[in-house]
Amino acid sequence: MTRESAVRVGLVYPELLGTYGDRGNAVVLVQRLARRGIDAELVEVRAGNRIPADLDVFLFGGGEDNPQGAAADGMRASAANIARARDNGAVVFAVCAGFQLIGTRYETGDGEQLDGLGLVDAHTAAVPGAARLIGEVVVEPDAPLPLLTGFENHSGRTTLGPGTRPLGRVRVGGGNGDGYDGVLAERVVGTYLHGPVLPRNPALADFLLQWVVRPLPALPSPLEEQLRAERLDVALAGPFGRWREKLHLARG
Repeated sequence: MTRESAVRVGLVYPELLGTYGDRGNAVVLVQRLARRGIDAELVEVRAGNRIPADLDVFLFGGGEDNPQGAAADGMRASAANIARARDNGAVVFAVCAGFQLIGTRYETGDGEQLDGLGLVDAHTAAVPGAARLIGEVVVEPDAPLPLLTGFENHSGRTTLGPGTRPLGRVRVGGGNGDGYDGVLAERVVGTYLHGPVLPRNPALADFLLQWVVRPLPALPSPLEEQLRAERLDVALAGPFGRWREKLHLARG
């Protein structure tokens, strides 16, 4: 299929939802298309602006509670545009706070209720006194994908509604807090994985892109796969792997 226009990759509210370098996810998607000779552009949607309906990919990243609340207001104000774009084939990829906000609601540690977009049947609560989930994560996806690697830093516990699929089973880390991570729906992926996650997992990047561009030509990714293998090795080795990595870095 030949597209008549460039693929528009939307980075939504990067000043609010960009705590852990999730901008890198947008860069990776644009670059993986460009390396295949497919026109693509990165569209930044700044906070306070309406989210446009002509994006092909919506990227929502991570953020702290106050910025997350501001982002939630803007996302709800643009809900109709996002819904229209999805009806036209757009893809949504949401990380951490972004993942929480594409669900039905998010409850802060102070008990404040934030209404989400309701794109998926999921609600999240920051449980007072519960241990914060921090560290490397490995997820075995419920999709034709290899093991996913990333890191998490959040206090949310996410519950999926009946019949709602997680992105995958957690092998290492916390994820949603119930042995699974994220959500997988029609042209929607949510996850707690930072990293940024798409530079670490090129197959996941292409999984998103194939919903937009079909057929999606193969693209050798030796450096990206090397990074993925290294992060998996550290995470799967547990505390010993992290000690070995620190020792290696200290030695230069």
